[in-house]
Amino acid sequence: MPLGNVFRKPKNELEVGGRKPEKRVESDVEMTENCPSCGKDIPVQALFDNLRVCDCGRHFRMNARQRIDILTDAGTFAEMDAAITGADILEFPGYAEKLENAKKASRENEAVVCGTAVIGGSKTALFVMEPYFMMGSMGAAVGEKITRIFEYAAEYDLPVVGVTVSGGARMQEGILSLMQMAKTSGAVRRHSDAGGFYLTLMTDPTTGGVTASFAMEGDIIISEPGATIGFAGARVVEQTVRKKPPPGFQKAEILLEHGFIDMIVPRSKQKGIVSKLLTIHSRG
Repeated sequence: MPLGNVFRKPKNELEVGGRKPEKRVESDVEMTENCPSCGKDIPVQALFDNLRVCDCGRHFRMNARQRIDILTDAGTFAEMDAAITGADILEFPGYAEKLENAKKASRENEAVVCGTAVIGGSKTALFVMEPYFMMGSMGAAVGEKITRIFEYAAEYDLPVVGVTVSGGARMQEGILSLMQMAKTSGAVRRHSDAGGFYLTLMTDPTTGGVTASFAMEGDIIISEPGATIGFAGARVVEQTVRKKPPPGFQKAEILLEHGFIDMIVPRSKQKGIVSKLLTIHSRG
């Protein structure tokens, strides 16, 4: 299954560190990526062929388009509100440049991709957060796009599937970013009141204001193995309570043990599980 042009030629200066691309030298040495869990060097193509999952079970990050490819039925995704993008409303130093660099790095206009799709035969509204756009941080544009997808789903009687990855609210937008927690939560509630089903798939990491709002508000919450899920960072928690966190702190496995999430699903089985849950909760 193709998961993006992993060997594509760089198309912007950010991808080559501001330098002109060097002439490619043919080599018999195979490109590899090191697994931080087991230390194994994995051939890049083999990693992509295995949905970016190491043999040891480590789930590497994926961009939003790759996740859409593996979750949805082929050719069914229709994007919505693609032109909505963040703005430097507060004139925060360096933020305008950071937004432009994030667009180049991710090739997305914002840190979430929204639309409709079919998953295992069930039509659904869908939002997928983009880790390569400022680590999926939530600003006013992200909140607006997610709010709109819930409003659309409520109007057209669709379930919502949300894939989260985020470092939290975007500090460069100040209180405007924090307001998105209430705004998106209100949209989730209105969709629920209309009888809509909402399924959350958490990936590594899902933290901060995103965790404290729409990421934890799904009717069913599933997670990838080993995902970091929490509000404040582990070091902040340790400094605040003056106690060392237990092993596995803020990992999906501990959250499952304590009832904060409903199940942990490896990437290879996610489409099947999501499809079954959508079928079970269909009102048709």
